Amino acid sequence: MKKECKKINCWEFKGCERQPGGKKAGELGVCPAATDKVLDGLHDGKNAGRACWLVAGTMCGGKVQGTFAQKYGNCEKCDFFKSVRAKKRPTFKIYPSANKPKDGS
Repeated sequence: MKKECKKINCWEFKGCERQPGGKKAGELGVCPAATDKVLDGLHDGKNAGRACWLVAGTMCGGKVQGTFAQKYGNCEKCDFFKSVRAKKRPTFKIYPSANKPKDGS
């Protein structure tokens, strides 16, 4: 029987501490991926925690990222994005067909 690994969210993987109650949430603000309930459960994550590339305003590399269209090129290079994509193959979708990225891109 194969043991299932716990699927972690972006804030756990990256250690940014911007989730509600996180060490940097007061200083930098709560990350919108940590509170986006529309994407809850996508790729088995909490809120948008395993689909952060879909949410405008996430912080990567110390900078707030823009819309999906503006940031997606960087997301494709991200270790977390690559990890989620690899674990969800062949069913991985950039975004579910029923939802569009939060900024409407």
